[in-house]
Amino acid sequence: MPAATPRILMCPPDYFGIEYEINPWMSRAQGADRAAADGQWRGLRDALAGLGVAVEILPPQPGLPDLVFTANAGLVFGTTFLSSRFKHEVRAKESPFFEAWFAAHGFAVQQMPDKTFHEGAGDALFCGDTLFAGYRTRSDATAHQWVAAHLGVRCLPVELVNPRFYHLDTCFCPLAPGVALYHPDAFDGYGRRVLETHVPTLIPVAEPDALRFGCNAVVVGKTVVHNAGCPTLAAALEAHGYLSIPVPLDEFLKAGGSAKCLTLRLDGEDAAGWRA
Repeated sequence: MPAATPRILMCPPDYFGIEYEINPWMSRAQGADRAAADGQWRGLRDALAGLGVAVEILPPQPGLPDLVFTANAGLVFGTTFLSSRFKHEVRAKESPFFEAWFAAHGFAVQQMPDKTFHEGAGDALFCGDTLFAGYRTRSDATAHQWVAAHLGVRCLPVELVNPRFYHLDTCFCPLAPGVALYHPDAFDGYGRRVLETHVPTLIPVAEPDALRFGCNAVVVGKTVVHNAGCPTLAAALEAHGYLSIPVPLDEFLKAGGSAKCLTLRLDGEDAAGWRA
């Protein structure tokens, strides 16, 4: 039986910019170059398309500069879309557009409980059958517990302790069941033990590459697409049998995002690269 075509949702950066500051990477004084961002976004899209990914497009919207970071839209599980509850109101305005897109494309749209925060695939990543969930900065541990019960999956919350790695997908990247990239210093001691216990092969990403969001990568089978300028990471991936494809994404790093942030798996985070 042929492998299913990986499906990923992206949103063009027509209105991307640094219009507010909600993480340590953002600086309105520094701003972003929209033309450069457009070229880098297209480079990522083309790299994924070249790997056989079906890239679907969410129309950009004025006034929503971070809509481009589709990973935070919610969590896709089968034909269910669990819409995020954003911590910051400036991003909560994105949810109606995400929900409308998913409803129009045949997904059952469901919302998280009131008075919880959960920022979708930014903080919830499957490695094998286990959902690893980052909490403290943007998502609540209680929201992760609700997601686990609602989906009927095992969920292991891990605390994020470095504000620069404010989402789990900035410091942890599953490559295959039992294999993942991670930046150890983004987690507390307990979180590191959770990962070490439940992920047999952890590939550490040193601080220079982690600060270039090397962990914020897109996995398609045995290929990993990540921000350029991460040579140690690229060598580690190749040593473990993966093809590394670096793509320049520095304009998005200014907003605290990179390759993974710019994509959302429509075939589900539980599908991941190894089932593609």
